Amino acid sequence: MRRTALVLSVTVTAALVTTGVLTHNALASADAAAVPPAGVTPAVFSAMQRDLHLTPAQARDRLTLDSRAATTQQVLRTTLGARYGGTWVTADGRTVAVGITDPAQQQSVRNLGATPTLVGRSEAQLDAIVAKLDKHSAAAPRSVKGWYADLPTNTVVVLGSGAQGFLAAAGVDQAAVRVEATSEDPKPYIDVVGGNAYYIGSGTRCSIGFSVNGGFVSAGHCGTTGARTTQPSGTFRGSSFPGNDYSWVQVDAGNTPRGLVNNYSGGTVAVAGSTEAAVGASVCRSGSTTGWHCGTIQQKNASVTYSQGTVTGLVRTNACAEPGDSGGSWLSGTQAQGVTSGGSGNCTSGGTMYYQPVNEILQAYGLTLVTSGGGPGPTATATTNPPQGGTWAPNTVYATGATVTYGGRSYRCLQSHTSQVGWEPPNVPALWA
Repeated sequence: MRRTALVLSVTVTAALVTTGVLTHNALASADAAAVPPAGVTPAVFSAMQRDLHLTPAQARDRLTLDSRAATTQQVLRTTLGARYGGTWVTADGRTVAVGITDPAQQQSVRNLGATPTLVGRSEAQLDAIVAKLDKHSAAAPRSVKGWYADLPTNTVVVLGSGAQGFLAAAGVDQAAVRVEATSEDPKPYIDVVGGNAYYIGSGTRCSIGFSVNGGFVSAGHCGTTGARTTQPSGTFRGSSFPGNDYSWVQVDAGNTPRGLVNNYSGGTVAVAGSTEAAVGASVCRSGSTTGWHCGTIQQKNASVTYSQGTVTGLVRTNACAEPGDSGGSWLSGTQAQGVTSGGSGNCTSGGTMYYQPVNEILQAYGLTLVTSGGGPGPTATATTNPPQGGTWAPNTVYATGATVTYGGRSYRCLQSHTSQVGWEPPNVPALWA
C-alpha cells in the first residue's frame, strides 16, 4: 500500500510539473503573438486586429501572407508577361491566388507558394479595357460612378446604371464587362487631414501623404500648381486633378521632411519603402478626422467619376474615411501605398474609399520617398551588402540560367527576376537552385 501511494504521488507530481510547463509555454507563445512583427508599429498592428477582426496571431499571419503576395506579384508579373492574370489574397485572407491564361504555368505559380487559377484574360487585357473606358470617360453619364479591373472575377466592373452608350462609345468587349448597381456617391475629401494637417490659400485644409525629397505628396484636388501652403509653408510644384489625383508640395527652408506618419495614438509609424501590395492585402489609413482605420485592397486600376471629372488608376478599398481625411497616408505594413482621393460612406456605417498609388506620384514628378532612415532613399526595400565572397546582390536583374555565389555556395537562376533583400538564394528555392 505504501508503494502504491508513492507511485501515485510521483505520477501526480509529474503531471503537475508537466502541466505547469505546458501552461508556461502556452502563455509565452501567446505573449509572443501579441507583439507586432519587426518594423510594424503597435498602432498599425492593433488597428488591423480591430478593423479586420483578427487575433494578434492572425494579424501576424496576415502580414506574412501579404508580404508573400507582394513578392509573388513582382516575380510573376515579370516572368509570365502576357500569361499573367494578376495576384490577389483570397477573401478569407488565407491564400495567395494567381490568375494565369496558360495551364502550363501552374507549377511556376505553385513554386512560389501560391494557388494558380486559370482565367480567360490577362491582367494586361483587363487594364487595356480600363484604359479604353478612361479615354472615353467624358461619355460616361452621371449615373456611372466608376470602373475597375476585378482580378478574382477576371472582368472589368462598371459601377452604376445606363452604361450601354458609354461602353459602346469606348468600343470595349462587353462580354468582359459587368455593370453593377451601386450606392456609392464618391466625393473628394478636400477639407480633411490625414497624417498632419496643412492649409492652402485662405484656409482650405488637406493632409500630408508622405514625405519626399524637398517636400511631400498629397491629393491633387487639394491645390493647383503655384498655390501656397502653410503649416508647413511651401508651394505646389505639381498638381493633377481630375484625370489623376496627386500633387507635390516643395516646402520652404526650415521644414524637415521625415519618413514618418502620424498614427494619432501618441506616436508615429515609420515608412520603410513603397513596395506595392497585392489585391486582397490588408491596408491601413491615417487621417486626422477618424485616426487609424484598416481594411483590404479590393481592386486596382479603378476609375471614379467625381463631379469635377473622372480620375483613373486608383486603388479601391473597404477601409473607411470621412471628410477631413483627404490626401492622407495609406500603408500596408510599413510600405507606403498611396494618398486618399475620395469615396463614399463613413466610419460608422462603413464605405468604399479610393487612394492614388504613391509610386505613380513619385514617377510622375521624379521624386524620392523619404524613409524611416531619416533621409531620401529608394522607394522599395533598403539594400544590404551580399556576404563576403558572394556575387549575389539585391536590386539586380537576373535572367534564367544566370549563376551566382552566396555564402560560399553556387546557385543557378530558375526564373528571371529583379532581386531584393529577403530573396537571397537560400531563401527562395523557386528562384534559385
